[in-house]
Amino acid sequence: MCRLYALHANEPTKVECGLVKPQNALMAQSQSDMQGYAHGHGWGVADYRDGLPMIEKQVWAAFHGEHFSRTAARSYAKTVVAHVRRATVGSTRIENTHPFHHGKWIFAHNGTVPNFDEVRMKMLDHIDPLHRAEIAGTTDSEHIFRYLLSLFLHEPQQGLLSTVRKGLETVLAWSAEIDPKARVGLNIVLTDGEHMVGSRYNRSLYYLQRDHIFHCPICGQPHVHHSPKTDYQAIEIASEPITFVDEWYEVPNKTVFRVAEDYRLDMEPLGREPPDRQVSQSSIST
Repeated sequence: MCRLYALHANEPTKVECGLVKPQNALMAQSQSDMQGYAHGHGWGVADYRDGLPMIEKQVWAAFHGEHFSRTAARSYAKTVVAHVRRATVGSTRIENTHPFHHGKWIFAHNGTVPNFDEVRMKMLDHIDPLHRAEIAGTTDSEHIFRYLLSLFLHEPQQGLLSTVRKGLETVLAWSAEIDPKARVGLNIVLTDGEHMVGSRYNRSLYYLQRDHIFHCPICGQPHVHHSPKTDYQAIEIASEPITFVDEWYEVPNKTVFRVAEDYRLDMEPLGREPPDRQVSQSSIST
């Protein structure tokens, strides 16, 4: 288990009130989430400055000291991905700490692939040699990241969302071959700063939409520190609702999604299940 947060907006946005200040901010979740679990095995905050990803990662808990708070306070960008880790696959070291990156791509994962040593052998056969050589850690998360990038490298015409759905469904199929009863957790966020896609599979996930600049009830200030030439639009995605005064919506389980041009979520079912068990289109239209 882990906890993640992502913001994608059409204007640079301050995220300190998502990561540090509210009662259920990501930093608070690192000490104890809504289920009572701690996520103290490392943290990372990634954003984009002049189109390039900038990432700060540490192996200690986000709630220890002021380093996470200072990093969050400095982050002011259109796209931000943050993560606090509860280690299940891979030891506590910087190479296993999220978010992972390659070029402009940033990736974070909440969940676990059971029997990963066996799944890993199947996955490595389908990871491009370029990405296989750059795997630095031992987590299921980093391997999934490199596998998805390999698929997109070889078939970009399929589109990013279709590639992610195909890749995750293959991971689910490999896991089912090894143990049909294994419960896989596959919440991910993948972005290049311009596009953002993700999934929810057997872990909690919520989203919040903004269609105007607002005065935050937490800090009393707007999170955009300039006057945009167009209407402000943004979406926040989080493992748990960050605030209790905003209207957070639950992402339906077993879906993939992308942030559309109007900063709403386009969602599609994820998983090879009988039609009566799949998420219906009517249930994912909110």
